[in-house]
Amino acid sequence: MTVSKNDLLAGLPPEWPHDALPEIRRRLRQSGQKVVVLDDDPTGTQTVHDIPVLTEWSVESLRAELANDLPACYILTNSRALPLPQAEALNAAIGRNLCDAGRAVGRPFAVISRSDSTLRGHFPGEVDALADAMREVQGVERNTQYATCRPPYLLIPAFLAGGRYTINDVHYVAYGDDLVPAGETEFARDAAFGYRASNLCAWVEEKTRGAIRAGDVMSITIEDIRVGGPERVRSRLMVARPDGACVVNAASERDLEVVALACLMAEAEGSRFLYRTAASFARARAGIAPKPLLTARDLESLASCCNASAGGLIIVGSYVPKTSGQLDALLRRGVNAIEVSVEALLDDAARSGEVARCAQAAEALLASGCDVVIYTSRRLISGADAATSLAIGRRVSDSLVAIVRSLAAQPRYVLAKGGITSSDIATKGLDVRRAMVLGQLLPGVPVWRLGSESRYPGTIYVVFPGNVGGPDALAQAYDLLRRDPSLAQ
Repeated sequence: MTVSKNDLLAGLPPEWPHDALPEIRRRLRQSGQKVVVLDDDPTGTQTVHDIPVLTEWSVESLRAELANDLPACYILTNSRALPLPQAEALNAAIGRNLCDAGRAVGRPFAVISRSDSTLRGHFPGEVDALADAMREVQGVERNTQYATCRPPYLLIPAFLAGGRYTINDVHYVAYGDDLVPAGETEFARDAAFGYRASNLCAWVEEKTRGAIRAGDVMSITIEDIRVGGPERVRSRLMVARPDGACVVNAASERDLEVVALACLMAEAEGSRFLYRTAASFARARAGIAPKPLLTARDLESLASCCNASAGGLIIVGSYVPKTSGQLDALLRRGVNAIEVSVEALLDDAARSGEVARCAQAAEALLASGCDVVIYTSRRLISGADAATSLAIGRRVSDSLVAIVRSLAAQPRYVLAKGGITSSDIATKGLDVRRAMVLGQLLPGVPVWRLGSESRYPGTIYVVFPGNVGGPDALAQAYDLLRRDPSLAQ
């Protein structure tokens, strides 16, 4: 089922010729609407810049974000690391708090549930919980089509920087010049969120356990977007069925911008949607233009503001094969390395000793000005079911947090590899409550500046998704972050 990326893309119609971003921004300014992205791990900030990300969602904090002039904000839920009941409860709580904050400020907002571009996550459970909580607080006007029904799911998993395309309703993952249907990749075999279908209509039926049949799923095609443009997509969205689902195909950033404008047009006429998307659409829906990648000189300037004499800290917790290959390439750079035994972490008697050993070794290296990578042993240990596998992942991630919290030396920068790892290191290891997304180090790899409340105020924090980048991507990131910019590729 593998296809040539170049051949498949070459067979598509030319992109819509008009830039939709100016009209998206005009409509957002006119309405005053803010885009709020609920991110089920911190990697969803991989397409935006100059936007805050929150790791807590009190009504007070949400009021402050809704009151400022920025076009969007992110809320890091990390719900992908939680069992479904907890993920549902968390989304419901955020939905209620958002409604309370919006009412207090008088600011309209749109909510996007951002999840994995390789289709892992709590769908539809957490989306339903969010929507139900908001309906409960906001109420639903009588005589509207949503009075007794939920709005349709709008599924947009395309993530172009990461090589994820949706074409003819099939979701693909790029491996070099080849496109592999998502259901045939290692991501589909995930212990907690595995699936079989690559066709998104069939995937909806699979994930809803037949509540929505594949034949009833609506589709916005590439032809709708590129030939018909925003008006054609708007007309299609307007007839999306309540309680149903709509799949959006996309193979370029321009495709997503056309869809974002069409969504605004349809919403202005009364339509509502439950957005479940990858990172690329969130940027388009908020009207944020792409920004060039940060350079080695940019990073050197940013990192030198904080403890310039210390070494940098890299933490690798992700287990996907892509990460393991990237780690091998990084280790060949000769960076100081500390392997954490996962078997020891899962042994109650050995865990504290393993944490102390790794922390002491890292502390000595950082204090002497050396960069260091701390990585978990590569043999994947999973449980008999999804809940057990998630519990093992939490145990390992909590142990990495304990190592970081034991460090007295402030690193010059911190890079965390993997969604759960980067979330837990930020929130539990570094006490981050609010950070600013500065841009991207590599395509799909966001860089944050940590807030004043964190353990390391002002430090740059690189959130490196487990499933992003080529074989040398982690080594390339390390080259960019090293002190000598001339080493960067």
